Amino acid sequence: MKFQAIVQLSGKTATGIPVPEEVVAGLGTSKKPAVKVKIGEYTYASTIAVMGGQFLIPLSAEHRQGAGVSSGDEIEVELVLDTEPRELTVPADFRDAIDCEPAAKLFFDGLSYSNRRRLVLSVESAKTAETRQRRIEKAVGLLNEGRVQ
Repeated sequence: MKFQAIVQLSGKTATGIPVPEEVVAGLGTSKKPAVKVKIGEYTYASTIAVMGGQFLIPLSAEHRQGAGVSSGDEIEVELVLDTEPRELTVPADFRDAIDCEPAAKLFFDGLSYSNRRRLVLSVESAKTAETRQRRIEKAVGLLNEGRVQ
């Protein structure tokens, strides 16, 4: 489904794409469907969310740069329902640490793709081995408590 939208700025740097209600209804699934978003020649996977009573697709700095758009730009958006399972590669050291803790493993495996990805990105973005190890230990501790933050 194609539609026109203006990239909205929320706060200092967060941006989103407002999605008309009829477009969400036309996708024929839940109110938070997983979609492939196409802006120009750039495509990325996301989920439609509801914020402030409005349907929005998050548009990160990475995706703004990839699509060559900024807040305030009028863009044409094409959405396609994303029915493919989202796969996430968990680094071996992080997976090993999770696997050693049954409660953490059970909780991690039940998390949404977005929450698993958030934890993995935290580990992968560490600049030193010491920081990486601390982040792994912190994440496993949180998972053991049934939390992600």
